[in-house]
Amino acid sequence: MHIAAVGWIYVVLMMSVVEESFVAGIMTFFLYGVLPVTIILYIGGTGRRRRRREQERLRERDMQEQQQMVQEDKREGI
Repeated sequence: MHIAAVGWIYVVLMMSVVEESFVAGIMTFFLYGVLPVTIILYIGGTGRRRRRREQERLRERDMQEQQQMVQEDKREGI
């Protein structure tokens, strides 16, 4: 997915270079290139972020359970 984004940014960069004015080139680059690519990459990474967040939550829960077990063992004198 990133290779397609890099390719699209390159195409838009070439489009912006041939614009008639500097301002038009900047607008073309940001409105046709940077903004859409940013949105697509953000949407494409949503599942990955969700899985990472879930794994972190499970890891924290496991650590809390282990700490509780250690505390219980200390109370029992094991």
